[in-house]
Amino acid sequence: MSADFFAHPTAVIDDGVEVGPGARIWHFAHLLSGTRLGAGSVVGQNVMIGPDVTVGAGCKIQNNVALYKGVTLENDVFCGPSCVFTNVRTPRAFIERKSEFAPTLVRTGATIGANATIVCGVTIGAYALIGAGAVITRDVPAHALMLGTPARQAGWVGRAGERLTESTDGTLVCPRTGDRYRDDNGTLTPLDPPPQGDRA
Repeated sequence: MSADFFAHPTAVIDDGVEVGPGARIWHFAHLLSGTRLGAGSVVGQNVMIGPDVTVGAGCKIQNNVALYKGVTLENDVFCGPSCVFTNVRTPRAFIERKSEFAPTLVRTGATIGANATIVCGVTIGAYALIGAGAVITRDVPAHALMLGTPARQAGWVGRAGERLTESTDGTLVCPRTGDRYRDDNGTLTPLDPPPQGDRA
């Protein structure tokens, strides 16, 4: 484990945890054995990660989030306060179902809003944006804006997280950056190169 990271004195880091340089782990967080936390990631207050969970570089996990076994975050994922990940689809207190954990994958750059719920066994595509309080029950395309319960696609967002607007030539444009995209029958294709040094 790198010594080049910050952990608040109240944080608990179990044996067998790998923490990358520049990571910050705040009050009352608990990282269980087998967890890997990427460089520069931030773990908020009361966060629980693990066991055997991988969190990529540059992620931000806000207060009161639990990442259970079966969840994987790629680089630069944002998890809003109190969002929820499950790992069993049909839980019962009196039936042991640890052998039935369903994996959940959150791709690079995706955002999960506050109090959203991610039902296990799905993949959330790169740069997708899950609205606050939304409930995800199926796979989410890259760059999709998902709202509601259960969540439905309400549009597209660019790399900067802004909702894309249609231009006169039919392309979709980010109002913040001017980046252009094309909707290819339900798949968003970037028309401009990513910023230099981007991790994606």
